[in-house]
Amino acid sequence: MKGGKSKADARSTKLSVNKKPTKAPAKKAGKAAKDPNKPKRPASAFFVFMEEFRETYKKEHPKNKSVAAVGKAGGERWKSLSESEKAPYVAKAEKRKVDYEKDMKSYNKKQAEGPKADEEEESEKSMSEVNDEDDDEEGSGEEDDDE
Repeated sequence: MKGGKSKADARSTKLSVNKKPTKAPAKKAGKAAKDPNKPKRPASAFFVFMEEFRETYKKEHPKNKSVAAVGKAGGERWKSLSESEKAPYVAKAEKRKVDYEKDMKSYNKKQAEGPKADEEEESEKSMSEVNDEDDDEEGSGEEDDDE
């Protein structure tokens, strides 16, 4: 045959293609789940600049829908700015950083106190619910016997 595979070759390739691992790969054990209540990190001076730049760029170029073009133009503009022109953005970024650090301190304080109290409340709550259900079942059975 010209360029064709024999049936034996076709079977061997099919078998190798169809072989799949039976076990799913294990996830990394060291990585913890993200907490949605955790404060987000503050934006750098460049990203503070980009927030304003995006708005002005969209007004100047309303037909441009490319995110890459906006990012590229913003990067070039940021590089061309002098230190004095960057100063307001750096100041805003520093202010956000200070706010973030305050938020993180309060978040960490809540984390240190919170989980223990929450777990105890939940465990007590679940125990009482279980006890209530048991009491209801026993009580209803005894009432039927008495009548």
